[in-house]
Amino acid sequence: MKPLHLGVALDGYGWHPEARQRTLAIDPSAEPATSGRHWVRLADIAERGLLDFLTIEDTLDAGQPAVRGDAVLIAARIAPATRHIGLIPVATVTHTEPFHVSKAIATLDYVSHGRAGWQVRVSPTARSAALFGRRDAPAPGELFDEAADVVEVVRRLWDSWEDNAVIRDVSTGRYIDRDKLHYIDFAGRYFSVKGPSITPRPPQGQPVVAALAHTAPVYEFAAGTSDIVFVTPSDVASLATILAEIDAAGGEHLRVIADLVVGFGIDAGLTSDALVFGGAPSELVELLLAWQDAGVDGFRLRPAVNATDLPAIADRVVPELQRAGRFRNSYRDGETLRQRFGLPDAVNRYASVRVP
Repeated sequence: MKPLHLGVALDGYGWHPEARQRTLAIDPSAEPATSGRHWVRLADIAERGLLDFLTIEDTLDAGQPAVRGDAVLIAARIAPATRHIGLIPVATVTHTEPFHVSKAIATLDYVSHGRAGWQVRVSPTARSAALFGRRDAPAPGELFDEAADVVEVVRRLWDSWEDNAVIRDVSTGRYIDRDKLHYIDFAGRYFSVKGPSITPRPPQGQPVVAALAHTAPVYEFAAGTSDIVFVTPSDVASLATILAEIDAAGGEHLRVIADLVVGFGIDAGLTSDALVFGGAPSELVELLLAWQDAGVDGFRLRPAVNATDLPAIADRVVPELQRAGRFRNSYRDGETLRQRFGLPDAVNRYASVRVP
């Protein structure tokens, strides 16, 4: 049996629409979701539970104005306060230049010593387009075509420096070997990017790229761009259908991670694209093991209320998985996020073709 991957998706106070009120009812002095201490506390709990990764939500498309920090910057705040857990912030691509995304995630990989990832998200609404004012909302058929180009540009920019391009040669005064920097010369329908990046190649070479997918076209997008795909089955039968659709889309290489919203005993009032689970931790473990046996690689749990459900995941769910022999008992020192997911070493596309 392959190791079970387990992570959490963090969003403000939690995924329940009353998460803030429930949190303040428990602890009136709780830090606001704009506080770095709030996010470090959540990350500490997740790392206490030996979780593979956490994701940090971000969106431009909230129906109402939302109090929200930038997910990549939040991850950078968490990174030096943690040692092991993978950090996968959402970064939207529809209105964001790929050059900025590439250097932001590369920087996060440096700050976290190889624990960075990136969840790609599109922004389809006219409201989000109006926030920027540069263009109308893209047509639905263009959203993921453009996103695929963004990921391609970002990945090329990560490779635009060879791993040993920084030489810091005191005797000659040369800091960089310019022969090991490469123009990417990307010319597509949406972007023309020359490169190279201004940030050296990340420690992982290629930080882990993830996508959330619900339909066949997005499975195809994930298969062509990503390492991980988050999916939303409702039961074992729907999971089997999703796995077959991912394979048909060319996604055999993807690590498939199933999303569930978890509110132990408080599923009332929760609606979601993912299955909402409101039972006991032991019942959740039974479900996770059954779905792993059905072929999923792991799970991303969305705590309904972070203050109560995240500690229950770390302190009640994880020990039962350990007793079942399905989850680690410790982290491996120095393990990168790519290594944790069993992904191959990222070969630099430019170094491999460079003439000696």
